[in-house]
Amino acid sequence: MTQRCSVFSSALDEPLAGTAASATAWLCLEQPGPWGRDALVESHLDPVLGAELSRRASASAVRVLLIRRPGRHADTRVPTRRRVFLAATTPGASWLEQAMLTAPDELLELDFAALGAGRSTAFGTPVADPLLMVCTNSKRDVCCALYGRPIATELNLWECTHTGGHRFAPTGVLLPTGYLYGRLDTDLARRVTTGGIVAERCRGRSCWSPQAQVAENAVRAEIGETADVLTIGAESPGTVVVHHADGREWRVALREQPVPARPASCGKSPDTAIALVATTVDELIRLR
Repeated sequence: MTQRCSVFSSALDEPLAGTAASATAWLCLEQPGPWGRDALVESHLDPVLGAELSRRASASAVRVLLIRRPGRHADTRVPTRRRVFLAATTPGASWLEQAMLTAPDELLELDFAALGAGRSTAFGTPVADPLLMVCTNSKRDVCCALYGRPIATELNLWECTHTGGHRFAPTGVLLPTGYLYGRLDTDLARRVTTGGIVAERCRGRSCWSPQAQVAENAVRAEIGETADVLTIGAESPGTVVVHHADGREWRVALREQPVPARPASCGKSPDTAIALVATTVDELIRLR
């Protein structure tokens, strides 16, 4: 196979919605130097600390990313202060904080359960502007570095480790809302950081189930909504109700759609998959 996994996926127009990673909160730790396939334990971060952060995060629905600035990634291993971002994706009440750490093991003082539940413990200070991070974790999949790094460099965005779905590279996660995007380009990257929540090429919001991700994005695209005003109501197989903060609601019908054989990542053999797609978006009429 000579073509990259993201080239196959794009050529097949594989649906993006419903493929976002699952997390109610995100922790992004600055770590310069190289990143391995399992970056938390295969980088210049103490692997014992990395494993413990992974354990605590998994138990509290938090996703941990390593991040670094674009450019040379040399790490002299000399202790230095580093930045950490904390984000809770709670619909309508998401928040983003940052802190400077003298040493990364200070993160062991963080209340992961509170973060996963969307509660701030004032570990950091509030950040007002949205933050887009682009995956460039080449040891996980070369597509991420090959296609993600130019965007991060041009727009001076944070590079990050694996966000899932490298066949959709370039991929990124928008904090604090937790929307993930695929097949990024510089124009879309600019729009998602300045124009609100964009439905185009959105993989979904990490706090929702896959079918809720598809349904919410379908409503967002249908009505042109860019604000954080949609929530998920009743879910059943093939049907999701989506609520708007203004009282409107929609019933979204979904179906499974076969995806032609394509490699899930570079170096893997092509295999078939099933995607969820929205078939109808019906606004529900409220009786007064």
